Amino acid sequence: MRLDKFMKVSRLSKRRSEAHEALEHGRVTKDGKTLKPGYQVKPGDVLEIHYATRFVTVRVRDVPLRVLPKADAAQLYEILDTRADEPSEWI
Repeated sequence: MRLDKFMKVSRLSKRRSEAHEALEHGRVTKDGKTLKPGYQVKPGDVLEIHYATRFVTVRVRDVPLRVLPKADAAQLYEILDTRADEPSEWI
């Protein structure tokens, strides 16, 4: 499954277009490398997602074949780390 679709199905992103945009701007990485929207997600992948005010690191547990109910979506990944984004100082 494409990464942008996985982010939508797992509810890591509200909309697929939002996930696609985040990927295009390099806000999702794996092993320090930015990922493209078409990246094929596999169980075991560790992804770091940069949201507006925080970083979230998740491990993919399962990749579904179709959209799941909201209650099941949280079981597709496990959160490994969450940290606040340090604001950059203006000079």
